[in-house]
Amino acid sequence: MNLRSVWRRAAAAAVAAAFLVAAPSYAEPLPENFSFFGGIPSELTNPNGALPGTNDYSCRPTARHPDPVVLVHGTGGGAQTNWGAYAPLLKNNGYCVFSFTYGALPGAPWPANQIGGTRPLAVSAQQLKAVVERVLSATGAKKVDLIGHSQGTLMPSYYLKRLGGAEKVGRYVSLASLWRGTGGDLGRAASVFVHGLGVRDPYFPVFESIGDMLPGSHFLDDLWSGGSPYVKGVEYTNISTRYDELVLPYTSGQLDGPAGTTVHNIVVQDTCAQDLSDHLAIAGSRRAAYMVLNALDPQHPRAVPCYLVPPFSGA
Repeated sequence: MNLRSVWRRAAAAAVAAAFLVAAPSYAEPLPENFSFFGGIPSELTNPNGALPGTNDYSCRPTARHPDPVVLVHGTGGGAQTNWGAYAPLLKNNGYCVFSFTYGALPGAPWPANQIGGTRPLAVSAQQLKAVVERVLSATGAKKVDLIGHSQGTLMPSYYLKRLGGAEKVGRYVSLASLWRGTGGDLGRAASVFVHGLGVRDPYFPVFESIGDMLPGSHFLDDLWSGGSPYVKGVEYTNISTRYDELVLPYTSGQLDGPAGTTVHNIVVQDTCAQDLSDHLAIAGSRRAAYMVLNALDPQHPRAVPCYLVPPFSGA
C-alpha cells in the first residue's frame, strides 16, 4: 500500500468519525412522561409551540414506519396539552409525528386559542384535512395513521367519509372512542327534543361540538349513513375503559365493523383489573400507549404491563 492510499483511508476515517460524533445530537431518545398532563408544561413554556419530537416537516418516514402519525386531541385539548405522553414515545420509536390544535375559537388569544375542539365537528374535519395534506406533501408518504382521543376519535371519521380522507389514512387508533355518541338515553332525548323544534343540534355556548356528539344528532345520523361510521380499507383500533365518566356508556366506543372492515376492540380492564383509567388517564397511561404502539406496528408487538393505573392522570 502506497502513502497516498494510507492518507486517503485516514481522511475517510476522520470524516466518518466526525459524522458519528455529530449524529447523536438529534438521535438521543426524548424523555418519556406517562401522564395525561405531561404536555401542559410545554405549552406554558412554549406558547403556541410544538412538543419535542413533533411537527418536523423534514422528517422522512422509514420502511418500518412508512405512515406519519397525526395526533387528534379531544374536547378542550390542544396540540401540546393532550399529547405529552405520546409525542416522545412515538418519536423514540421511529415515527414522524405531527400534532395540531383544531376547533379553537377563531381569533382567540393565547391561551384560549389552544383550547380546541369547541367548533362543530364538520368544521374541525376541514382543519384535519389541511393538516393531513400538508404532512403527506412534506414527507412524501402516501398515507397517515391517526391517533385520536375523545372527540378526536369521532371527528376524523367525517374527514374519511365526507372529505376524501378514506384513501389517505392507513390505521385509525381511538382512545376513549364514542362512535355512538355519549350521554345514552338522556343525550338522545335532548337531540330528539331539539330536532322536534326544527333547529340545529343542541347548542352549547362556546363548545358547539358537544351537540354533535349526542346520540341522534344530525352529525351522527350523517356519519352513520350506510349503516356504519367506518370506511373500508382503514384498519381501526378502539381502546376504551369501563371507568370512562364522559363517554357514556363506554361501550359506545366498542363497535364492530361491517364485512370487509378490520376493527380491533380493546377494553383496558380485560387484561388488567388494576387499570383504573378514566377518560383522561387512558390518554396518559403507559399501558394504553403500548397498546397503541401495537396497533400501529402489529408485526413487532410490545408486552403491555399490568399495574395500578390511577384515574385522572394515568401513569
